[in-house]
Amino acid sequence: MLAMEFSWLKMRIVEEQERRDREARALKELPRALEELLEVVPAESIAYHSERNHFSRWLKARAEFHLAHHLRPRASTETPESRRRYLIQEIEAYRREQARESVSHFDPVAFDPDNSFARIGTGSLGGKARALAFMRRLLRDFGMSEEFPGIQITVPPSVVLTTQVFDRFLEDNDLRPFAIESEDDEEIERRFLAGRFPSDVEQLLDAYLSLVHYPLAVRSSSLLEDSQYQPLAGVYETYLLPNNHRLKTVRLEQLVRAVKRVYASTFRTYAKNSFKVTPYRLEEEKMAVIVQKVVGAHHGPRYYPDFAGVGRSYNFYPAPPMAAEDGVIAVALGLGRTVVEGGNALAFSPKHPLHPMNFSTVPEMLAASQRDFIALDTEASGDQVAERHYPLEVAEADGTLAPMASTYSPEDDSVHEGLSRPGVRLVSFAPILRRRALPFPTVLERLLSLGRWGMNLEVELEFAVRLSRSPEDSVDFGFIQMRPMARSREAEELDTDQADPDRILVRSSRVLGNGKLVHIKDVVAVDQALFDRARSRDIAAEVARLNARLVSEGVPYILIGLGRWGSADPWLGIPVTWEQISGARVIVESGLRDIKVTPSQGSHFFQNLTSFRVGYFTVNREDGDGFVDWDWLVGHSTLEEGSFVRHIRLQKPLLVTINGKQQTGVILKPAVD
Repeated sequence: MLAMEFSWLKMRIVEEQERRDREARALKELPRALEELLEVVPAESIAYHSERNHFSRWLKARAEFHLAHHLRPRASTETPESRRRYLIQEIEAYRREQARESVSHFDPVAFDPDNSFARIGTGSLGGKARALAFMRRLLRDFGMSEEFPGIQITVPPSVVLTTQVFDRFLEDNDLRPFAIESEDDEEIERRFLAGRFPSDVEQLLDAYLSLVHYPLAVRSSSLLEDSQYQPLAGVYETYLLPNNHRLKTVRLEQLVRAVKRVYASTFRTYAKNSFKVTPYRLEEEKMAVIVQKVVGAHHGPRYYPDFAGVGRSYNFYPAPPMAAEDGVIAVALGLGRTVVEGGNALAFSPKHPLHPMNFSTVPEMLAASQRDFIALDTEASGDQVAERHYPLEVAEADGTLAPMASTYSPEDDSVHEGLSRPGVRLVSFAPILRRRALPFPTVLERLLSLGRWGMNLEVELEFAVRLSRSPEDSVDFGFIQMRPMARSREAEELDTDQADPDRILVRSSRVLGNGKLVHIKDVVAVDQALFDRARSRDIAAEVARLNARLVSEGVPYILIGLGRWGSADPWLGIPVTWEQISGARVIVESGLRDIKVTPSQGSHFFQNLTSFRVGYFTVNREDGDGFVDWDWLVGHSTLEEGSFVRHIRLQKPLLVTINGKQQTGVILKPAVD
């Protein structure tokens, strides 16, 4: 009898909890339900209840006090339809604000696919998601969309799988010891993809996919990513999904596989090698995952934003009239991977948008302009690469090139704004920056200032923008990421001008960092005489092999090469990834005879340079900017020599001096006894 009574009591408790849950969900849904009814009820009914303040009273009775306060009585002179529009607009604005209030647990009934930011699991959101949640609060508190009418400045709607889900997945499949020890990236990914995913989480993702039908970015948000003390950039993977298969079961399978692949990237060789030069331990790392709407629009089988890029609140290479504190923007047509991987992009100061940093002359424009753009291939399926490069002719046909294009005319050797003339198309952003119809530079300047204030240090932002296609349509400005910038403190101003000319190995007036290094005896240098752009990937492989050995031996070194280090375009430089040169304490890049080297401040590669406080010398001898004594390097015997790269070990250390305030630096050869 007691057992029966206990069972009955448990059943009543469950029923009561379910009733309360239903009531709570119903209360959450009141504004949305009211909004939907206002779309269809007769206008005369709306007028009657509006004049008598019934809407406000009804909402107060259901504890929706904030919304009730805003729905004030309307004047009787207004038309019923204007009252309808007012009520719907107020309720919609309120729902958006409520969605931005906090990171609530994902509830399929309450989740707004256009505005919400929710979590699945009880663990940490990770660094990237924490910063996005914080920025949502700042955007709301400072009324950014109201400050710029016609521009919706938002964090794209997202669901975050917390680190608890990651821990469960590893424990359920006994993966952690294997993943930490394994050096086989393919086997790591295979084991992770074969692992059993938590069924309750999969059910919630299934419910999520019932609500969203736009392309998705599946992004890492680890505990140590975007750390305030030593942020890591580009270490883990991001996967883009078209999310357009007719079967939801297939879309769910693709989403779960993408999450597993992000988990696997935590333990890949790239991440492990990056950790070797940090104070962190891989065992301390945990991965959350952000599933986020991709900002953009459909253009046939392609989906992409009109433009995307990176903003930094501190400019390491300002030139008059710019100041370092004015910040710098790097922006490109299409998906932002062009910028973060060091491809050709436009760079400018948001305070001085008419003075682009790398478009000051016609030859610079021809050399630095994009030749292609990256878009999501919506016809990709399974684990196919969904991001593809397309020529600018495709963007012109899509109608996305015109708002940011100029044309080079060979007849008069000049550049003209727009696409009305025949000639070479250039992504100059001149129509946007000159006409100021879209206050894009002002928006970025305000966001950088807000981010700097909020985090109390310099910040880097990633964003994507979909332009409006009609007067009624608003611009969609998606705030994708905010991370702290680590930069050296120029407390001591060091002299770099009094060096003995005969001892100078490298001199530059464009140097990143500050301080003096007196203990480095090793140099890894690309042989200038053997450098071949067509073999730049082979050169990167040689550098990576030497770096791995020197890192394992704990030997710091100076790296000297030609073209841009870390370039996504192998014809512009040497396409190394960060972990392939992670042991270098000083890096020198020397311009080619026909290509001036410009540091790519928006790239993940550059972010890691600043985070790890690597001395960074840029030399363009053809323009009279700096010097590298290549003959001295060739004259030294090598410890190891490849087809393109030489490893030199000196008997005495080199002397590196960098003046961060003046951005000058010298590397001196060892003194002769």
